[in-house]
Amino acid sequence: MIYQLSDNIISSLGFTSDDNFNAVKQGISGLKLYENTFNIPEPFMASLIDNNALNEAFHSLSSKHKISYTRFEKAAILSAYKALEKTNIDPSSEKVLFILSSTKGNVELLDQEKSKAFEPERVYLWRSAQLITSFFENPNEALVISNACISGAAAQLYAWRILQNTDYEHVIVIGADLLSEFIISGFQSFKSLSIEICKPFDKNRCGLNLGEAAATLIYGKTNDISSLPENTIFLLSGAIANDANHISGPSRTGAGLSIAIEKTLKDIDNNNISFINAHGTATPYNDDMESMAITANGLQHIPVNSLKGYTSHTLGAAGVLETIISCKALSENMILKSKGSETPETVCPLHVLTANETSHKTYFLKLISGFGGCNAALAFRKK
Repeated sequence: MIYQLSDNIISSLGFTSDDNFNAVKQGISGLKLYENTFNIPEPFMASLIDNNALNEAFHSLSSKHKISYTRFEKAAILSAYKALEKTNIDPSSEKVLFILSSTKGNVELLDQEKSKAFEPERVYLWRSAQLITSFFENPNEALVISNACISGAAAQLYAWRILQNTDYEHVIVIGADLLSEFIISGFQSFKSLSIEICKPFDKNRCGLNLGEAAATLIYGKTNDISSLPENTIFLLSGAIANDANHISGPSRTGAGLSIAIEKTLKDIDNNNISFINAHGTATPYNDDMESMAITANGLQHIPVNSLKGYTSHTLGAAGVLETIISCKALSENMILKSKGSETPETVCPLHVLTANETSHKTYFLKLISGFGGCNAALAFRKK
């Protein structure tokens, strides 16, 4: 069985997973309206990591490496470090593999002025992955997963397959993305951003919010689950399907996501599913598409939530961050409400949570979709 040993979240809501989960439980959002930020004249709603807090926390880490790291690299390393602190894992072991999930990495270094302090290769994700593994003195070549917004979920599914089929004992999955002028202006050009806190699955939804985060999940494997503590979370199955609908727009039918859900749940009793943590970006097409895919699999009666109103859309970190918060909710017999979902309305009606609820069921389903028509689903169970 593939199970979770440890986790960490670095976001605008805090620098630990518990900080983030407790904020979400209380209905606190990390989103704020920013003006004259990243040299962008138009205001935008986003969740940003405090630079001073990030630098202070990073500089407190013990390291023999005396090089300059970017904000992206600092956040990723700090998150992995904090997750590892809660384990006895030696990150320098050849039995440990790192997977880095990101959609943009150091994309701001494409600006020649900003890149002057770093070597040219620093803009590439493979180089960031090298620096992360080097920080932990890990001898293995890190894997990079960059498949739009499903990257974090895809990285977990890859970790699951690696642990099942290789001699690796632990896989450390880091999902990270930070914002820049390039990213914000790009989404603004799509007319897809809301200047208010987003409203997932709501009839008045009008766009998404973007955010920064670095989140880490550490996976291991065991043949003796009796030795694991209660509420240990297992990654049971997952699937990826691509409907190749459009370079940025989601499918109008939910065909790809529907296939991913069907394959993920083929050996799972739907009656045991506590909730579905959906992608829920609060864009008209995404939320309708998800409602069609969920309904096509006969899951429309199961409680659905989106976490975007708390943490925003954190791109390549989203699949990891939202999995961690959902796992903590499952462990506490909770189903978190969708912040901003005041009047749910999608083309196929869903049971969208407008208030926190209690459930003692032991499974949850994570859904996520992205540019290029990529879709992923993951199923988790608690002991």
